[in-house]
Amino acid sequence: MPFWLVLTRGIMRSAPAGYGKRGGITCRIQPAVERDFRMSSVSLGHVAAQNEPARPEPAQPQPVPASTGLLTCGGGPLRLMAVHAHPDDESSKGAATMARYVREGVDVLVCTLTGGERGDILNKAMERPEIRADLPGIRRAEMAMARDILGVRQQFLGFVDSGLPEGDPPPPLPAGCFALQPLEVAAGPLVRAVREFRPHVILTYDENGGYPHPDHIMTHRVSVEAFEAAADPDRYPDRGEPWQPLKLYYFVTFHRARFTALHEKMVEHGLESVYAERLAAWADEDDDPSGPEHEITTNVPCADYFELRDQALSAHATQVDPNGPWFACPVEIQREAWPTEDYHLARSLVDTDKPEDDLFAGIREKVRL
Repeated sequence: MPFWLVLTRGIMRSAPAGYGKRGGITCRIQPAVERDFRMSSVSLGHVAAQNEPARPEPAQPQPVPASTGLLTCGGGPLRLMAVHAHPDDESSKGAATMARYVREGVDVLVCTLTGGERGDILNKAMERPEIRADLPGIRRAEMAMARDILGVRQQFLGFVDSGLPEGDPPPPLPAGCFALQPLEVAAGPLVRAVREFRPHVILTYDENGGYPHPDHIMTHRVSVEAFEAAADPDRYPDRGEPWQPLKLYYFVTFHRARFTALHEKMVEHGLESVYAERLAAWADEDDDPSGPEHEITTNVPCADYFELRDQALSAHATQVDPNGPWFACPVEIQREAWPTEDYHLARSLVDTDKPEDDLFAGIREKVRL
């Protein structure tokens, strides 16, 4: 399996007709878990975070009545919400950013929309009958360990993952799955989470989901809906007191500039690059681009947290092979070649100068700590 087809999320196969492309890649990806289980770490042979610095206990935000003005930032710590489709997504996109902000006192919540019911086992070492028999439960335990390694809060929002039916034409998505929910049904739990947690910043996928998995595309839709609706007292009136997030970002993780820098640095150090095949595929696509990538507006320095990111990703042992290409580029080379995680600022209700190096640019001076 080509490395560049592995990087985006687990192992990808050709997507059936009707699910589209991004950058010439068609995709097959795995799903996730269920509801809000606050679990302690359990041992499945994963790496535990070691020698972590102490981090402050986040303050619990109190609801802000609509009458107090929805464009105020409120008191308490800065708050960041990352919205993802499946467990392990939080560890492959923006994980080092979250680890850094948590250790700087930011309150971080990961909202995971689906449950893992239709996931595959992508690590052959975990392909065992007892794992297969309780894959959703195993993936909840993996998510709990990744959460504890990163230091974030995490909440499952209760939808059933959609899988990605294969064929040409593809068979219909399974009844009741996340991607087939009406938008207001799918967005309701996230609107409630936004109103309860009161994030200043929300992270999510772009309109293509980062790649055309139906759960990722729906995650984009519900994230935008929640960002725009959470402040309106007339919308979702049974989902808590209104709150206005101030910035919405899209992850820009698997992009050409980063892969080029990593490739060149590996070659410079005399290592065989695992990015060469992907870069060659990109070059072949230049004559027939599938559409522009989003502009990178924000580069968050977080190289000191790449090991924690990798530990969190390794916790998802059913989804990631520890000897696979995810970890083929040494962390030292990654730090040297590309020490940031990158984002596109899609919505902002505060003034900020671009390029940014902080997700809270334009917000910090407004928050009453």
